[in-house]
Amino acid sequence: MLSVGCGSALGALLRYWLTTLWKKQQVDWPLATLLINLSGALVLGLLTGHLAATGSAMLFWGVGLLGGYTTFSTFNTEMIAMIDEHRWWSLVGYFLVSYVGGLLAAWIGMSI
Repeated sequence: MLSVGCGSALGALLRYWLTTLWKKQQVDWPLATLLINLSGALVLGLLTGHLAATGSAMLFWGVGLLGGYTTFSTFNTEMIAMIDEHRWWSLVGYFLVSYVGGLLAAWIGMSI
């Protein structure tokens, strides 16, 4: 549990720092969350495919760090905001790029 907790704390701090950095760009789209989730999927693909992280290494890096780094709750909150604002095309685009891009990023990571 300590390994997962420490990894999660580091991942959340990294996500916070990157979100703060990217949100200064004033883009009217949830680019920070998208880039964080896609990069997290890529690294998780690397861990499971190429690096074959298992046991305590996977607990720290995969479950902990990447679990704290990526964010499903923010992704859903941003989609709900798009629904509230009637931004249907943004919603569909964000959904598709996130899910298809996440699967593609994980596949690329596993293939490297």
